[in-house]
Amino acid sequence: MAKVLVVGAGGREHAIVRALARSPQVEAPGDLHAAPGNPGIAEDATVHDVAVDDVPALVALARELGVDLVAVGPEVPLVAGLVDALQDAGIAAFGPTAAAARLEGSKAFAKEVMIAAGVPTAGHETVTSVDAGMAVATSFGFPVVLKYDGLAAGKGVVIAQDEDEARATLVDMLEDQRFGDAAVVVEEFLDGEELSLLAVCDGERAVALAPAQDYKRIFDGDEGPNTGGMGSYSPVVGIDGERAAQISADVHQPIVEELARRGTPFRGVLYAGLMLTAEGVKVLEYNTRFGDPETQAVLPRLRSDLLELMQASAGVDGATLDAVTLAWDPRWAVTVVLASAGYPASASKGDRITGVERAAEREAVEVTHAGTARDADGTLVTAGGRVLNVTALGDAPVDARAEAYAAADAIGFDGRQLRRDVALRAVERY
Repeated sequence: MAKVLVVGAGGREHAIVRALARSPQVEAPGDLHAAPGNPGIAEDATVHDVAVDDVPALVALARELGVDLVAVGPEVPLVAGLVDALQDAGIAAFGPTAAAARLEGSKAFAKEVMIAAGVPTAGHETVTSVDAGMAVATSFGFPVVLKYDGLAAGKGVVIAQDEDEARATLVDMLEDQRFGDAAVVVEEFLDGEELSLLAVCDGERAVALAPAQDYKRIFDGDEGPNTGGMGSYSPVVGIDGERAAQISADVHQPIVEELARRGTPFRGVLYAGLMLTAEGVKVLEYNTRFGDPETQAVLPRLRSDLLELMQASAGVDGATLDAVTLAWDPRWAVTVVLASAGYPASASKGDRITGVERAAEREAVEVTHAGTARDADGTLVTAGGRVLNVTALGDAPVDARAEAYAAADAIGFDGRQLRRDVALRAVERY
């Protein structure tokens, strides 16, 4: 039997907790812990009020609980070195060290590693001034992609349609330092269709998970500003297991090998945000953890033991991924994100939420909490930009989509936002 601590407080971590609860190694309710968790996670695990960026306190908590593994969900503690600190304390951890997590912590570093590894990606240049950025943007032509070099909670990417928007974005990022004091990567715009492909890595090899597609813009038809993600679905028409494995061999495995060569082996989940272009697959970005909300669509389909997969990735008792075979539910999963009023520019907090229990009672529906809290009276209220994720399974994308939206519409709160076109592409192509 195993005791696990999941670090994080969002929908991704709730989905991870739910998947770990299915492991035959997790026998008792007291085997699953989360820090800091949220009201939904509290129904499935024991939560502890420790912030995700408090590395010493998280290590102390893991030691106090006597956990066998710590699964790190968000990027902030990874970049801050939580896995390094846990390893120093002799505690097994699922996730990359700070050196390997730079793939997400620095867009410029990720580009440099891609070039060294021979991974196809867009033309780009890193700049530190508005004038330099405008010169590069003009040379690429419009639209052009502007990426803040550091962490920006999924909001540091802007597709500038013209010179005015590009200049305003560069001023915002470089002079006003909206996200902090870092450079900007100016990147040529790639035309095509996006694909999310995650792989679990053990420092030497990468094993692809089921593919997914997500929806980053706030409004239907991919209109409006970028968000952390407004929905996702899995699998993806035209990307079967064999095709996913081939893509992974081209975009994950070379990165794992390059980082191993540099002495910073990558363990954990390597998320590749991809563009399927006329010239082939190109990498838009890497994240060094489970994607959000892709995880909420992918993990409900996983029929293999997630804990066993994490243990192999972390090298627990010398385990590796070479003998791991993944099994998947053949059904489709569709995830719809319910966001608060004002998102992504701001987030309305304290709005009363109704209907969650009614939605979760529907067959093959899973509701995960992303930005919720309990007020003084114990009422469930909004507490972040993305509030809830509603995932439904169905034999065909039309079935999963219909059930997900029926469940989502059972939930209400003031200013609720959701996209109405999640997985519509899959329905049309299936």
